[in-house]
Amino acid sequence: MPTRTAVEGVLTRVRPYLAADGGDIQLVDVAGDEVRVRLLGACADCPTSHMTLHVGIERALRRLAPGLRLVQVA
Repeated sequence: MPTRTAVEGVLTRVRPYLAADGGDIQLVDVAGDEVRVRLLGACADCPTSHMTLHVGIERALRRLAPGLRLVQVA
């Protein structure tokens, strides 16, 4: 199971890519095999944020914790 510290580490690595487009990401919660995040700035309303979350961020988190079941936007 991922720890809050480990998830924050992954998010720190993806933040520069989000910031380049005027966005950011905030960790809301880590509970067992689930991670909840909040997309901020331009990412909050971007029509491709679903792809950003699932293709980029979720993939990075699953490398960290292969047992991760769900990455959810709060």
